[in-house]
Amino acid sequence: MPAQPLRSVPTNIITGFLGSGKTTAINHLLSLKPPSERWAVLINEFGQIGVDASLVTHSDGVELRELAGGCLCCALGPSLPITLATLLRKARPDRLLIEPTGLGHPARIVDTLQSAQFADVLDLRSIICMLDPAVLTQPEVMQQPGFLDQLNLSDVIVLNRIDLAESNLTREALELSQHMFPPKQGVFRVDRGQLDLAWLDLVHDGQLSAQFPEAHAESAKASPLMAPVISRPEQSPQPRQPLFKQGQAEGYFSYGWVFTAADRFDYRAIQTFLDSVSEAIRIKAALGIGHTWVGYNRNRGDKAAEVSELAWRRDSRIEILADRQIDSAELEKHLLACLQ
Repeated sequence: MPAQPLRSVPTNIITGFLGSGKTTAINHLLSLKPPSERWAVLINEFGQIGVDASLVTHSDGVELRELAGGCLCCALGPSLPITLATLLRKARPDRLLIEPTGLGHPARIVDTLQSAQFADVLDLRSIICMLDPAVLTQPEVMQQPGFLDQLNLSDVIVLNRIDLAESNLTREALELSQHMFPPKQGVFRVDRGQLDLAWLDLVHDGQLSAQFPEAHAESAKASPLMAPVISRPEQSPQPRQPLFKQGQAEGYFSYGWVFTAADRFDYRAIQTFLDSVSEAIRIKAALGIGHTWVGYNRNRGDKAAEVSELAWRRDSRIEILADRQIDSAELEKHLLACLQ
């Protein structure tokens, strides 16, 4: 009798720059794997030989595949769909973990996982970025586009190796991580890659656990007993029906929208409109534009908005901060008119 087709295999990307502790974290996760489950692990190394796979603990119920000699997002990109299909067919896993090379741009891997070929097969859940606070003293790393992509794309940031980091660097890394846009589903501190299994599912079926996180989850020193629970919102955006939320405090007014990833904006239209919102003292946006994504950032008084390529892939979201009330219905009407 032929095997049933695989559907919605929970999938996680464990990313992070060189030396951040990705392999150690995967080893820890494998030690927590329920005995009844089969997991598959795909490891990508930039080097030609491939060493990381030999450092991963082999155990029953784990199928391991390694790709060496370049990045899955670049040189090895064309081979990724074939490798994935082969691994899934052989392992038939209950969960898939992917560790890209520390030099990679994981956004392109996400594009593959969410392509038509794998849309029904894989359920991309939390993308976790391991961050060693010590990199804050390494400007050559901080300026790496791949490093910034890994942070921007992630749903969860885990500050790792904090037992070795200076306390001021840990505080600075924590502050930076908690104030990224779009906001993270969780920011945690750990030693030796001690990830909690619950963090793998902070994103489920493509839906973020918190579309507008009121507070960033963080524990002083995370452990399975201390892992926070972030409740899921009662509603999620639908195509051309964004989720809207507004707030008011200390004389300022905030307006925020979350659009589905399927909603794509016309670049000229959305930039022209956001540039025209004169009441805004700050506008931040992550926008799906055609086949790519861009970040938009404008402060009142800027000669021009800062627009840059963005690794974010989950949804499009816009936040407008003003010092007086704006007609939110009118703003939303203009935003919808900018959709392709």
